[in-house]
Amino acid sequence: MIDTHCHLTFPEFAGRVSQVLDAASRVGVHSAITIATTTADAIRTTELAALHPRLFASAGVHPLYSDKPCDWAELRRAGEHPKCVAWGELGLDNHYDKPPAAQQRAILEEQLAHIIRWSSEGLAKPIIVHCRKAFADLVPILASTGLPGERFVFHCFTGDSNDVRMALDMGAYISFTGVLTFPGAPEVRAAAKIVPIDRLMVETDSPFLAPQPVRGEWPNEPRFVVHVAEALAQARGEDPIQLNEQLDENAVRFFGEMLRQPRMTAQ
Repeated sequence: MIDTHCHLTFPEFAGRVSQVLDAASRVGVHSAITIATTTADAIRTTELAALHPRLFASAGVHPLYSDKPCDWAELRRAGEHPKCVAWGELGLDNHYDKPPAAQQRAILEEQLAHIIRWSSEGLAKPIIVHCRKAFADLVPILASTGLPGERFVFHCFTGDSNDVRMALDMGAYISFTGVLTFPGAPEVRAAAKIVPIDRLMVETDSPFLAPQPVRGEWPNEPRFVVHVAEALAQARGEDPIQLNEQLDENAVRFFGEMLRQPRMTAQ
């Protein structure tokens, strides 16, 4: 399967990305996408992805980093990299009061304006959305862009059934993390049952949110996405093998054929 969202440029993985990816490969995680949080980090994600055949990257400004310096030319340069498969993560986070909501929204709207223009110039990519306690604020903003709803994925879904319906109504995909496995998150498991099977994805959001049964391990790693997929199958009453195949197909459809599992060649 594919870990569609991790942060391998974070200090927790410094000097050992190869080992982390090798460990993931041994349990069947054949690809991963390392996600940017700032414009400078977007350059780092693409540089890191260039070093590893089955690692890909995104380019975007996370709402909780919206008070950091933004160089939009830098973001475009990252987006032009052949291993960059998405814009983001971008969005709104109402869980924290810093950066202020107005700062988050200003950067979000400026970022979306650039993405709309770049899309018309041949740099159309899917968009990874960060939305924490902000569905009522964020969904109308995304819908107003005129970009197709199926180009958005709400990553690390932590909302309830009403929230997931708002995202689904705009045509978006939904991605689940280890939160799905937490005993205190029944509303997330209830929401997971609502999502059409062809709009599901899984991720680790590592180094954060290690799933059961490795809860508390730090840092979380791409190899642990298998536990998220198992929990998703259990929550939905799906056959795990068939669901894993569907999850892979969904990720490839969303992010592009580059993420398709390489075929083994005869020796």
